[in-house]
Amino acid sequence: MPTPSRWPLRVGIVGYGFAGRTFHAPLIDATPGLALVAISSGQRARVAQDWPQVQVVDTPDALFALPDLDMVVIASPNETHAPLARAALHAGLHVVVDKPFTLDLAQARALADEAQGCGRILSVFQNRRWDSDFLAIRNGLNAGMIGRVATFESRMDRFRPQVRDRWREADMPGSGLWFDLGPHLADQALQLFGLPDSIQATLACQRDDASIDDWAQVILLYGQMRVSLHCSMLAAWPGARFAVHGTGGTLLKRAADQQETQLRTGMVPGADGWGADPDDMLVFDGTDTPRAVPSPPGDQRIYYALLRDAVMGYRANPVPPIQAIAVMAVLETAARSARDGKRLSLPLKEEEKALWAQAWER
Repeated sequence: MPTPSRWPLRVGIVGYGFAGRTFHAPLIDATPGLALVAISSGQRARVAQDWPQVQVVDTPDALFALPDLDMVVIASPNETHAPLARAALHAGLHVVVDKPFTLDLAQARALADEAQGCGRILSVFQNRRWDSDFLAIRNGLNAGMIGRVATFESRMDRFRPQVRDRWREADMPGSGLWFDLGPHLADQALQLFGLPDSIQATLACQRDDASIDDWAQVILLYGQMRVSLHCSMLAAWPGARFAVHGTGGTLLKRAADQQETQLRTGMVPGADGWGADPDDMLVFDGTDTPRAVPSPPGDQRIYYALLRDAVMGYRANPVPPIQAIAVMAVLETAARSARDGKRLSLPLKEEEKALWAQAWER
């Protein structure tokens, strides 16, 4: 790799809530070639305790105005994603937006245009592409272990019976479980199978005092193949993370990737055991005994390493705006399908479908 004009790249984060604290800060700090230098947050004491070498500023505008900053991560509440990303782009910064990209498809398109006009990289933090469970299933499908896929089931379930006092569970723009976990579920499905023909969805509020959806069942239709995306807050036993049925058998991945758990407990990304997954993927072929296939380790640092190289001009953006637009189209269409009780097609333009296909093929 040639010696870059600026090495390492200097990165700032807007927000030090769950996403900024648990994922972005430690992953950035553990990625060679990136330096976490500033955080915009009202939690000055907590940031200073966790990252004493990092400058803390009170507002996003103050962060964007810092000299020599190269890139900023927007890890604030969902309704602030689009305006803050726009402001950062116009400040001359490359921008990472936590999921979901924006509140709706119109905002997503407008923000993508802003990035193109500013000549800056705009990317979305789809870290779950580098989870061990997803990598195991993707490898199994690429190897043709079960022939043609007929049904793909993906679940992200939790057991949190009490509604918590936080914006993610309040009735406000961009909140609800589908907008929280749906971006991961949808992005993984699109990466494996491409754009669906249509979508049929149901959303529900199942917990006492819930004011926004906390259960979702979304079906993506691809000809005769069905992709089922499910998330819930009332699953004390969550079931298998993935179950894939095909003409030659079934792939079963029971346990989820462990990186979030490791990050919550303070493990440094890249430490011994980082991303290790002791849960084998099981391959059923119709006989009594399944075959166990070891799961590869996950490593969400790869997202930031690829993005670093994209900013330096060595490779393509790992999650370009067109892929974020497609995910937003799935999220929005599923919500409309649930509201109207209809099967709906994705409202993507033909040129957007072509751009998505080009990015997918890379």
